[in-house]
Amino acid sequence: MNTDIDRPTFLLVHGAWHGAWCWDSLRAALDADGLRSHAVDLPSANPPAGRRDGARPAGMRDDAEAIGDSLRRIDGPVVVVAHSYGGVPATEAIADAANVVRAVYLAGFQLGAGESMFTFLGAPVPDDGTGYAPPYEDARRTLYGDVPEAEADRAVARLRPQSVRSFTEPVTTAGWRTVPSSYIVCDRDQALEPSRQRELATRADSVHRLPSGHSPFLSMPRQLATLLGRIATSTRPAS
Repeated sequence: MNTDIDRPTFLLVHGAWHGAWCWDSLRAALDADGLRSHAVDLPSANPPAGRRDGARPAGMRDDAEAIGDSLRRIDGPVVVVAHSYGGVPATEAIADAANVVRAVYLAGFQLGAGESMFTFLGAPVPDDGTGYAPPYEDARRTLYGDVPEAEADRAVARLRPQSVRSFTEPVTTAGWRTVPSSYIVCDRDQALEPSRQRELATRADSVHRLPSGHSPFLSMPRQLATLLGRIATSTRPAS
């Protein structure tokens, strides 16, 4: 048996306004533990170079396609780790991915078929759903309240507008109904209330907790890597 190939690879899916860059500290910690990882850029916050002004902004389904493309390029079993909004397209993408052995929702939206992020939150759908939503005005506090100041400032500077369509497009297939799932509740989160996270976590097969704000990949990457390693170790690929 080639245990290196059999050991799952992590595919890291960022949340709204972010990019694959936000996982760098966590990926370094995973690498130190001998765990492979990849990170995907979602087009809803990272439009392709050369995109024409006035072109239709990418939505949730476009993000799901990007995740699916990444999954097809990974050999062997994969554990998908989806943060916040990233849980929505990840839920859609894993339904058709034969190599995904577990989904991990990190303060993520583990939605059911027919739900969008806005409907789950009870947010009104905007009249014009074709534009972009800017990051939180108080992103430093809301997203990175427990992140070291200099690192939080760097992260805030890298945030990008997020397409409104990504928030309003509903899930069509809830992949977690057929793929084992775990939920990580961030107990000090100021973006997605821990009570709402615990509500979402009732849909997962196992629940874990971190004493972190919304972005533990920046505030406590070492602890998060250790937890993900434990989750991956408990995940046995189908023989």
